[in-house]
Amino acid sequence: MSNTGRRPAPAPATATRAGRASAADLETLICGVARSDQGAFEALCARAGPVVFGVVRAVVRDPSQTEEVCQEVLLEVWCAASRFEPGRGSALSWLTTIAHRRAVDRVRSERRAAERQLRAASHEVAYDEVAETVQARLDGERVRRCLGSLTSLQRESVTLAYYGGYTMREVAVLLSAPEGTVKTRMRDGLIRLRDCLGGTR
Repeated sequence: MSNTGRRPAPAPATATRAGRASAADLETLICGVARSDQGAFEALCARAGPVVFGVVRAVVRDPSQTEEVCQEVLLEVWCAASRFEPGRGSALSWLTTIAHRRAVDRVRSERRAAERQLRAASHEVAYDEVAETVQARLDGERVRRCLGSLTSLQRESVTLAYYGGYTMREVAVLLSAPEGTVKTRMRDGLIRLRDCLGGTR
C-alpha cells in the first residue's frame, strides 16, 4: 500500500520524555551546583560543555580564546548557580546566555585593546614628531650660538654662502673683498663652527 498522503508518524513518546528529562537533568544539576556539589558541577560541565563551546566559538572564533572564555563561563556558573530561576527560563537558555555574554565581552575587550594599541602607537608617532621638532630647535639654537662666536667677517661669509646660497665669488663681491680672503674667512669660520658644535657638523 502506498504511503502517499500519509501524515508523518509522531515522535516516539520515549524521545519526548528523554528531551524533557535532559532539560530537567540540567536544572537538577544547576541546583546541585548551587549547593556547591562538585559532582553535579562535573556532570553539568560534561552535559553542557559542548553547547557552551559552540556558542562561544561562534562569537570569539579564536580557538585558544574560546577555551579561556569557556573556562570563564563555567566558573561563573559555579559561582552564580544560586541565581538560576527555573520559572524564568530553561537551564540551557540560562547557560547559553552566560556563554554568549562572556563571548561578546571578550570580543569587545580585544577590540578595545587593539584600539588602545593604535592610540598608543599614534601617540608615539606624535611624541617622535615633537621630539624631532624640539631637537631641531635645540640644534638651531646651538648653531646660532656658535655663529655668534665667529668674528663678524667670518659670520658674514658663512651666512651668505651656506644660508644665502651665494657662491664664493658672489660673497666676495657682496663683501667687497678679495675671493682669496673670503675663502680664508670661510675656512676659519667653518673650523670654529665645527669645534663649537663638538664635531657633529
